[in-house]
Amino acid sequence: MEPTPFSRQNKARVLGAGETTIVLAHGFGTDQTAWRHQAPTLAERHRVLLFDHMGAGRSDLSAYSPRRYQSLRSYAIDLLLLLEELALEDVVYVGHSMSGMIGLLAAVEEPSRFRKLVLLGASPRYLDDVGYEGGFKRADLDGLYRAMQTNFHAWASGFAPIVTGNPDRPDLARDFAASLGALRPDIALTVARVIFESDHRGDLPKLAHPTLVLQSQADVAVPISVGTYLASHIPRAELQVLDATGHMPHWSAPEQVTRAILSFAASA
Repeated sequence: MEPTPFSRQNKARVLGAGETTIVLAHGFGTDQTAWRHQAPTLAERHRVLLFDHMGAGRSDLSAYSPRRYQSLRSYAIDLLLLLEELALEDVVYVGHSMSGMIGLLAAVEEPSRFRKLVLLGASPRYLDDVGYEGGFKRADLDGLYRAMQTNFHAWASGFAPIVTGNPDRPDLARDFAASLGALRPDIALTVARVIFESDHRGDLPKLAHPTLVLQSQADVAVPISVGTYLASHIPRAELQVLDATGHMPHWSAPEQVTRAILSFAASA
């Protein structure tokens, strides 16, 4: 039996047309619809690739295995297989949250597939360390895992407003809670552990591509110190701090994020 194409497993969609392909990769707890504010505008000038990571959105859950997806490198392999299947090279890759390091790992592995990277609210390590502020202490993460195991939907409802970080925009928390709640709880817990236990600080200097680090002014999941760390440890990176708060600036300040992507994609 022929293996299912990755484009079908990951529900890949291509919008628009143009010489440059912009790949939009979503973060934890969301799917490709997280880019609903950016994709139509970007597709007016460029070809845009959207997809769901395995275990998220409308991806083929029968292809998900916690043994296979034990690290972000597994998702990076998926990304490379998807780009290979679609014969895409020299793409502008935009990765939110967990997808930031997924794209970085993929670009280090196969540099020709990428031209530039945009890391939106990305982090190489979420756990605090000596001389490094990741944003979470060990007790924070252990409590998060327990809450997910005890009552997943109650956890999602409480976690969403903390992460979206815009109390005057309850719609953002409501949308994120619904997106989180749509995940299969066992997959969500496994993916959360993969993300929050990861440490890719050593991979940052290996990235040779021009990189834009987009960072909110206040993000409980990714402190601004992390954005500064990324920009100072990726050789060709620049940091842009958005006039936005929360971990979902592509929702809370969509026009800013879209403009930043278009400007960076067009720059020499």
